[in-house]
Amino acid sequence: MKRAGLMMLVLSLILLLVAQVYSADVIRFGAALSLTGKLAKEGNLVKNGYELWKETVNKRGGIKVGNKYYKVDIKYYDDESDPNRAAKLVEKLITEDGIKLILGPYGSESVFSTSAITEKYGALMVQGGAAADKLYTRGFKNLFGIYTVATEYMDDTLKMLRNKTPKPNTVAIVYSNDLFSTQVAQGAYASAQKYGYKVVYYKDYPKGTQDLSTVIVEIKAKNPDILIGCGHFQDTVVIVKQSKDYKLNPKAIAFSVGPTLPDFVTALKGDAEYIFGSAQWTPTLKYKDPVFGSNANFVKAFKAKFGVEPNYHAAGGAAAAVIFQRAIEKAGTFTDINKIRHALASFNEETLFGKIRFDATGKVVGKGMPVIQILRGQQKTVYPEAAAEAKPVYPKPAWR
Repeated sequence: MKRAGLMMLVLSLILLLVAQVYSADVIRFGAALSLTGKLAKEGNLVKNGYELWKETVNKRGGIKVGNKYYKVDIKYYDDESDPNRAAKLVEKLITEDGIKLILGPYGSESVFSTSAITEKYGALMVQGGAAADKLYTRGFKNLFGIYTVATEYMDDTLKMLRNKTPKPNTVAIVYSNDLFSTQVAQGAYASAQKYGYKVVYYKDYPKGTQDLSTVIVEIKAKNPDILIGCGHFQDTVVIVKQSKDYKLNPKAIAFSVGPTLPDFVTALKGDAEYIFGSAQWTPTLKYKDPVFGSNANFVKAFKAKFGVEPNYHAAGGAAAAVIFQRAIEKAGTFTDINKIRHALASFNEETLFGKIRFDATGKVVGKGMPVIQILRGQQKTVYPEAAAEAKPVYPKPAWR
């Protein structure tokens, strides 16, 4: 019995020693993600981005801090698409698991709730899964986000169109009365004024409505050069169909949500042609990246691992992790939160998600929103010019 007890003690000491060595050679990140529930599709895509980053870094020996390389480990919890549960799980990551490097969840509500926890406990969060402006209005110092915010969604589209021939002068803006779409519309209005357009129509409609004929007739009476729709997928389909029905023929039609989704062309077929859409990211963007080498390499690696082309959810996850890594490397530490925070605050590098830098609130600035256009049934990046696959077709041909 004594011998058995002694052996157990020795084994325990060995395991403890191994655990300490392992812990000393590993940088631990944590994430609460929607792996089940209504946001499971998006949450798992973000996780895939994190996992591809981890695999890529570890194959190269890990993250270099000083003269030593440290492997990456990510502790996941399933928040079940519940922002309140996400907050509790991030608190668990910090207080029980001892992790202060938090990769963000998916969705503005979950990022909102969890970032309050990281701020409370002095942990850091880098997130690539939420766009609400309200995330950056609380005076937090420990949250950094790489999504272009809602109020800036349509800025690049209006910037791109302003010098086209024949010159567009007037804009109509129609939007769903939910928070996100309202913020997009407010930003579109401000951008239109900034670029010298006259806004001739600005009106909301009830979220989820399936008949916008009255709105379309009102817009047609204003004869705008550009129609901006700020809503969701089903709204977008209704606007396009009823614009055709009522022969509303602006020189350009652009949406904040819809054209970037494969179902857009499936639902509208030929009527989707020439419609513009705003995108957080596209696979064809020609950016360099400090971990993957380039955006193209990231796309190739993702397809090889998961069998499908990545979308912006996966790219946002990978890019957030890349930025966290680079900040740790620049800070020369993975334990001094203040030094890592300062490295994030001064971050100014090109990544697969674009050129990233943050303002004092932690919001990404200057990244912009790539613009796609449906051409021959396919999404083509048409702006910025440096990343364009095709030239934008303008003016839009009239409905047949």
